[in-house]
Amino acid sequence: MEDRIIEFVRAMRAAGVRISVAEGLDAGRALESAGINDRAIVRAALSATLVKEYRDQETFNEMFPQYFGFDQPPAMEQPGSGMSQEDREKLEQILQQMLANMSSEQLRQLFESMMTGEGMSRRDVRELLEMLAQQQGQGQPSQNIPGPWAARKALRQVEFEKLEELLKELLERLREEGVEAQQVEQVEQQAQQNRAQLGQQVAEEAAAGARRSMDDEQRERPSLEDLLDQPIEQLEYTEPDDLRRIIARLAAQIRTRASLRQKRATRGALDAKRTIRANMRYGAIPMELQHRTRRQKPKLTIICDVSGSMRPVSSFMLQLVYALQDQISRTRPFVYYRTLADVASDFNELRPEEAVSIVPTRVQGGPYQTHLGGALRTLAGEHLDAIDRRTTVIFLGDGDDHLGPPNTSDFQQLKRRARRILWLNPEHPYRWEREDNHMYVYGPMCDAVHHVGNLRQLVAAVDNLFG
Repeated sequence: MEDRIIEFVRAMRAAGVRISVAEGLDAGRALESAGINDRAIVRAALSATLVKEYRDQETFNEMFPQYFGFDQPPAMEQPGSGMSQEDREKLEQILQQMLANMSSEQLRQLFESMMTGEGMSRRDVRELLEMLAQQQGQGQPSQNIPGPWAARKALRQVEFEKLEELLKELLERLREEGVEAQQVEQVEQQAQQNRAQLGQQVAEEAAAGARRSMDDEQRERPSLEDLLDQPIEQLEYTEPDDLRRIIARLAAQIRTRASLRQKRATRGALDAKRTIRANMRYGAIPMELQHRTRRQKPKLTIICDVSGSMRPVSSFMLQLVYALQDQISRTRPFVYYRTLADVASDFNELRPEEAVSIVPTRVQGGPYQTHLGGALRTLAGEHLDAIDRRTTVIFLGDGDDHLGPPNTSDFQQLKRRARRILWLNPEHPYRWEREDNHMYVYGPMCDAVHHVGNLRQLVAAVDNLFG
């Protein structure tokens, strides 16, 4: 069961559900306490420990049957159990004749299970699908396709719809043998119930097999270390699943380091004024030391360039920051091209990976229309509420401005209001002195400028926010 829980958690993470190591352990402990004999209890225990957001419940509902169908056969009725001995013998004789004439082994197994009420275990269904895949020359059943498609494909491959035709043939022969209509109807009803359960078993196991194949493929993808050193301009060619995996891993690393720093800094710096005031009753002799409470969670305002060359790195940066929301007091994201837009509502209403695909449409622009000066003007004129003395302002862009000169006055206004201003630039410093690049103006006005030529450098810059 432990292996199955691990596979299930890994699959849920791959589907975009955030599950921490601690929550995975909680799921295992919950099943230890609740037991695994009742499928409904197992489902409730895993849902309570692994699902934090309502929008993730649908993913859980889809994937749970793929991993927890259990190995014992489902409870099925034996069609014709209420018949007389004579009619039951007629049924068995007809069934054996039909089974003997079937050329498809998979269809024979399913029809026999349906008509005898002897259910197939999960292992039986898996072996049936693997045998079918080998006959058709596919290495694994329904490989590398999404679960619902794999389920429909498997039902087609085992010719599941033919069970209905075979049942009609059997019922017609029972009528010809003189079996009463009421008894024939009872056989049909029980067989149809068994057929529905078999169909669900086949579909769930095919979907689980497809998911296992996709998990295996994911484990064969490039290592995290390789992707961290990949030039940032190649980020747009990285698979979306790889990006989600990188973001989850890096966010976990940054979160761990931030927690360690918080533990080391719980006392803060000595506060002389508070110490003197607190010790007035001792004649101002410092008997009890008072410390400043250090604010560990920063407030961020992020201004991202979403022009063509900058869009992939801005997308990654925004997703990474939103994966760290438990470490941040408040995030206010803006994007700019020729115009500037506040996109906080997009990230509040959608998943970060969905929001980043939409936010570039919130601004206007085209080739060689980046207008940094105009973005600063809009920010200073309409969105000063996004910046206060506790706010760290982060500019993520190459510093290009194709439509105007540097806007130092508005930049200085932002600097006066902010706690500090950082600039993250993926362009190499030797390109910061081009005619349409204004980093040589804005850079000296920032508290820090970081060249982020690859993901490792970008993550190091983000990590410093929690220092």
